[in-house]
Amino acid sequence: MTNVVLFMSDQHNPRYSSIHGHPVVRTPHLERLAARGTVYDNAYCPSPLCVPSRSAFMTGRYVHEIERYNNCKLIERRDPSYGSVLAEQGVHTCYLGSASNLYRNPFHLGFSETLLMTATERIVDPDAVRRGVQEPREPKTDTVHGPEPDRFAEDRRYIDRAVEWLQHTAPELDQPWTITVNVHPPHPPYTAEPEWWEQYEGAGDLPEHGIDEASAQHPYTQDLRHRGAWAFTEDVVRDVRRSYYAMISYVDAELGRVIDAVDAAGLAEDTVIVYTTDHGEMLGTFGLWCKTSLYEDSIRIPIVAAGPGFTAGERVSTPVTLLDLQAALFHATGAQRPQDWRGEALQTLEAHDPERMVFVEYHGHGPRGSGFAVRKGDWKLIVNVQAQDQLFDLANDPDELVDLAGQYPARVAALMAELRSICDPAVEDLRASEFIARQLAEIDRLRAEHGPTLRRIPWSEATTSVP
Repeated sequence: MTNVVLFMSDQHNPRYSSIHGHPVVRTPHLERLAARGTVYDNAYCPSPLCVPSRSAFMTGRYVHEIERYNNCKLIERRDPSYGSVLAEQGVHTCYLGSASNLYRNPFHLGFSETLLMTATERIVDPDAVRRGVQEPREPKTDTVHGPEPDRFAEDRRYIDRAVEWLQHTAPELDQPWTITVNVHPPHPPYTAEPEWWEQYEGAGDLPEHGIDEASAQHPYTQDLRHRGAWAFTEDVVRDVRRSYYAMISYVDAELGRVIDAVDAAGLAEDTVIVYTTDHGEMLGTFGLWCKTSLYEDSIRIPIVAAGPGFTAGERVSTPVTLLDLQAALFHATGAQRPQDWRGEALQTLEAHDPERMVFVEYHGHGPRGSGFAVRKGDWKLIVNVQAQDQLFDLANDPDELVDLAGQYPARVAALMAELRSICDPAVEDLRASEFIARQLAEIDRLRAEHGPTLRRIPWSEATTSVP
């Protein structure tokens, strides 16, 4: 049995890191971790939105199974977390940082120890819950970007606590343990402390593929652009991308501090260290920003794991997801995972398995309906319930510029069968719509009780439980 340090950032597209060949973004500590362990080149999130993705990771279930469709958490479920299940089996579990996950009250996480960023949460406006494309918006020509003093102060505080825990608490434990460390960057706002911003002077570039590409004209893509109404000037685009690069280098430096703490405490021989994130970032590709798309930039994530059970210097091409990473925590600590949880432990998978399929879904705000993606071998099918489906050959078209669905109907049918082995897309689209209608009803009720803004409401006053 071994221990696990899980370091999770927010919204890191793996394309923007030196371990994946980016010519500008410097991530020396990710390189250091990769040299000690395994890089998963085709890792995916369960859903390209914070709360759905983290909820699936926390509970080991698909998003549609736990009905955590969007970032609105007014209707609560109490599915057990991996931290609580591990703790019940004698694994000491510690959780630091953001609790953007399944629970309206983050103190219901069930970990042995928790240190959270906040005890309140914003209530999401209904226009941001789903199908926000119905109302026209003025083009957004700017966003918060550039240098910002103390931008990382809160994250630095949590890393300080993690280092302290690894130095003083972990060595004294007489049982296996896990510590989950969360940082907010490179999630927006697109700002960075001057020290990091200045490192990328002149590095702000433009996306390689913009709104003239065929994939940018797909109805779901246009829905997302319409909702965001992104119309940044070229200078803003360059500065936003520069800020994103700077944030990634900051996160990398904090990862280095955590690795150093493990080594200094003499824990490395019996400890798995993992770096990952919750979803990617479009960063202007096809005119899209943030996440919520099923294109690769939005759903691919970094997973790098080092320690017992992982081969040093290995690159794995087999598609995997955060659910497989969650299963790896149980494998490492020797605990039993609930049989109905999804995913397989990373340590047990073949390095190059062309037959393994992974599944991603999105039901949140922006597009007119639910979307699903399946990846198997070199092929990826995107099923857009209320628009045409898309098929991409990622080996020859990694940037998803050419939709081959019309040319390979048999391939589409085969991948559709894989998807239907998990769920019926039309049925899940309807279920999501009905659930979100209940969320909107809750928002209307709370508005009547608390006023129109709903900026912040105490947990006890904004929680509806679902069995």
